[in-house]
Amino acid sequence: MKIGLALPAFVFLSLSMISPAQIKPERQWPGYRGYLASGVLDNAGLPETFDFQKMQNVRWKINIPGMGISSPVIWDDKLFITTAVSGGDKTGFRPGLYGDVTPVNDASVHEWKVYCIDKTSGKVIWERTSCKGIPKIKRHPKSTHANATVATDGKHVVAFFGSEGLYCYDVSGKLLWQKDFGVLKSVFFSMPGAGWEFASSPIIHNGVVVIQCDVLENSFLAAYDVKTGKELWKTQRDEYPGWCTPNIYTWNGKTYVCVNGYKHRGGYDFTTGKEIWKMSGGGDIQIPTPVVGNNLVYFNSAHGKSSPIIAVRTDASGDITLKEDETSNKGVLWSIPRGGSYMHTMLLYRNKLYNVNWNGTINCLDPLTGKEIYNAKLGASKSFIASPVASDGRIYIVDEEGTVYIISDEPSFRQLAEIPMNDICLTAPAITDGMIFFRTQNYLYAVGKQ
Repeated sequence: MKIGLALPAFVFLSLSMISPAQIKPERQWPGYRGYLASGVLDNAGLPETFDFQKMQNVRWKINIPGMGISSPVIWDDKLFITTAVSGGDKTGFRPGLYGDVTPVNDASVHEWKVYCIDKTSGKVIWERTSCKGIPKIKRHPKSTHANATVATDGKHVVAFFGSEGLYCYDVSGKLLWQKDFGVLKSVFFSMPGAGWEFASSPIIHNGVVVIQCDVLENSFLAAYDVKTGKELWKTQRDEYPGWCTPNIYTWNGKTYVCVNGYKHRGGYDFTTGKEIWKMSGGGDIQIPTPVVGNNLVYFNSAHGKSSPIIAVRTDASGDITLKEDETSNKGVLWSIPRGGSYMHTMLLYRNKLYNVNWNGTINCLDPLTGKEIYNAKLGASKSFIASPVASDGRIYIVDEEGTVYIISDEPSFRQLAEIPMNDICLTAPAITDGMIFFRTQNYLYAVGKQ
């Protein structure tokens, strides 16, 4: 199946003057939520207004076949995205507010695909089918079989399809190596029959691919050489199934991997995989990615009786689990027992920490103290899954119905715009110089000044 270009692209002189070699890694969007999962790209020059129906400041719109809730990833002029295509496309997919944990029964043959798209035109540069077959694990009604966002370093593209394998391509689409981990049981921990499908995205840092596999049996964190696929280390974890993406932080000249969790949140030596610190507690279905800044690593989660937000010091070591009624210790600067988000990765932006919840509530906090700056609500009884991103003082938040809310980064809440896409959206937008990309259930939109 081919991707069809709905509208011609507009190529702009200001962007063509930027040589790809001049674009630094921190100006790229190399994985889930961009550089170090920050969700931030300032000085991007995005349009203040746009309209999807009138195609105002929408450069192109293409159809994406199949189903996927992986986010777009960008390096230089190339955009990468994944999908799973089958005869039962969109069968059993159900957005909205509900608590049904029963998986979708879809035994149709799927093709797991990676697309490379020219970001300025929307033209497909290449597409690859990583594998084909009946999914080895079922999915949640609000999930797909292509949930994990790819990672790229400008030379390699790594796609993780859970039980269907890990695949590394070069940027021209040549398969370099692949790995099969068998069935990764991404299920509801208290109901093993409730398969919800894998969603932890890979990351690439300094030539190393890091994956987090928190599953029902034999959870682990592992690192591989991005060029060869050689295993560098693999560390076992005692953890419930989770859907978190790992992140990177540094302290005192050394690099570490941080992972969210319920029984086993932690920090690991990037070179050896040795555990540096650990803690337990939080929501028992862990999904959000940790974010880094101010010599702190920020965690949140929400399911069951607990929904904390936790600020862990980057010099933490040992077991830093908080005792009952304790909100700080040697490794934790501050924490809030309740208020974390079930789905959303937080946004640390311009000395504010934004936490968006499933019902559109926004809690803005002081990142150094945890003190609330303001609390506000977007939408009316709507469901929010996609994590927020930010650029040039504007924060972009998308609800499941595909409405883009833009708020201003100010000491008090101020909404700047409410823009409908009229298509289901569960994925975080991606930002590059001059453009922001939105993936909906059916389309990929490129928004930029015309």
